[in-house]
Amino acid sequence: MGEIVGAGLLAHVPTIVLPKADRLELNEGKEITLVTGLEQLRKDVFESDDYDTVVVLDSHWATTVEFVVTAQDRRAGLFTSEELPRGMCRMPYDFPGDPELAHNIASFADRHGTWITGIDDAYLPVYYATLNLWKFLGEGLPDKRWVTIGVCQTGDMEDHLRLGRALADGIAATPGRRVLLIASGALSHTFWPLRELRDHEASDPAHIFTPQARAADEERIAWFKEGRHDKVLDTMDEFWKYKPEAKFFHYLMMAGALGEQSCVARARQYGEYENSVGTGQVHLWFDRPAAGWTATDPSTPVAAQP
Repeated sequence: MGEIVGAGLLAHVPTIVLPKADRLELNEGKEITLVTGLEQLRKDVFESDDYDTVVVLDSHWATTVEFVVTAQDRRAGLFTSEELPRGMCRMPYDFPGDPELAHNIASFADRHGTWITGIDDAYLPVYYATLNLWKFLGEGLPDKRWVTIGVCQTGDMEDHLRLGRALADGIAATPGRRVLLIASGALSHTFWPLRELRDHEASDPAHIFTPQARAADEERIAWFKEGRHDKVLDTMDEFWKYKPEAKFFHYLMMAGALGEQSCVARARQYGEYENSVGTGQVHLWFDRPAAGWTATDPSTPVAAQP
């Protein structure tokens, strides 16, 4: 029986893969802590032997009539971003996939009232919401498998929670598999207009598009640190006012796999909460609680940590 052994809500912004000199120039001479946070997360989690496969829930990959999970034996090539080819240009990647897991996930679609297809086409595009994180967390670890699932642009909150439920069942049905989940995407996600954008490239959260968006992000970060996934999920209507990336579907898929309102996992933050041209970015990692991902009674507040 497979299991989910860790999960994260992680930022993938293009600046993290720029040369260090360029990062310092953009950020008033200081390193972006989204970079140092990922470097520390790799040491703490991804360099361990405690997992087999990483499943990335990719906010940049939008399908239309179904969810798609990558099912290739291996993915390799060079990546140039259509969005920012100057900064993400001919990036090499090479990692094994996990076809068995991918097809097991897809097999639970009917049970959860959704549509999921495993695709093994070698020419299926790859997106930087997956690759930028692999560059930090997976490159140089050749035995770790990486799989990606896209969001579905015609789906709603319930559809993405259903995907997460199927994901959890597919993992459980894969013997011996130990999986890390990554919800790859931002919090609030409104960019500054082009003519103003270059005045807001530094990572200081003073550059978040509005004070209200920053406050909404920081409120949810606090809830995640308290293990109150129920509060995050119960206030999605309110959070959607601040246009979270991909409607926060990347997180909703992860939440569906971890027990939704019953999930009590507390976040560890890596790096600071930072701006990226108006958007709210953060790295939050959830270790599996000793008693499991969920509480018996989701309305019961999580006890304070010592």
